[in-house]
Order: sequence, then structure tokens, then C-alpha cells
Amino acid sequence: MAKIRHLAIKAEDQERTATFYKETFGMTEAWRGPVREDGYRAIYLTDGYINMAILPARGGREGIDHFGFQVEDLEGTLKIAASTGAKSDSYKKPRDGRFAEMGVQDPVGTPVDVSVHGWKA
Repeated sequence: MAKIRHLAIKAEDQERTATFYKETFGMTEAWRGPVREDGYRAIYLTDGYINMAILPARGGREGIDHFGFQVEDLEGTLKIAASTGAKSDSYKKPRDGRFAEMGVQDPVGTPVDVSVHGWKA
């Protein structure tokens, strides 16, 4: 069975948002992504089980952006997604520090990361 292991939210003030989750819920920082050309980076938190990325909103909508499942069979999962209503073809994730290998959109367009290796916890 696939397991939700990742959640990503977008925030204009990433530091404040990360501090909120660390101080309110006891999450710990698992990793910080490299600073990109635009000066932003991802901040990854964990509760020891679920990984949560705090991503830059860059003036866009703040809040939940996507979530991710850890699966045993990547290709099999993507084939099932395609046959059960995935909104678009699966796509490879960039190898720029992200943890998921592939992505897909559910029938309503929600991005879903898919990984065999999982996320730092």
C-alpha cells in the first residue's frame, strides 16, 4: 500500500512558517535546499514520519501546494494513475535536490509527487 509521506505548503514568510510548525508542533528541520538564483530555497521539516516542505510562494497563492506518496512500484503506480483518471501524463521531477522521482496530477489537477525512495524524515 502506498503511504503519504510528504506535504508541501507555500508561504511568503518561510522562516516564520517553519518556526510556527517547529515551535507549535515540535517538528524538526530535516534539511534546507540550496539557495536558487531567485534567492529562495525550500525548508524541509519532519515529525519523524511525515516530511513537510515549506516552499516560497513568490507572490502566488499560499497554503497546501501538493503532497507525495511513497510507493513500492513506481511504474506500476503511474500506469494505474493513467488508467484511473490522472489529469495529465506523469512527469519526471528535476534532480535539483527534490526527493520525488515522478509527479502526476489527480483527476482534479492536484499535483502528487511519487517516490520509491521517500523523503528525509
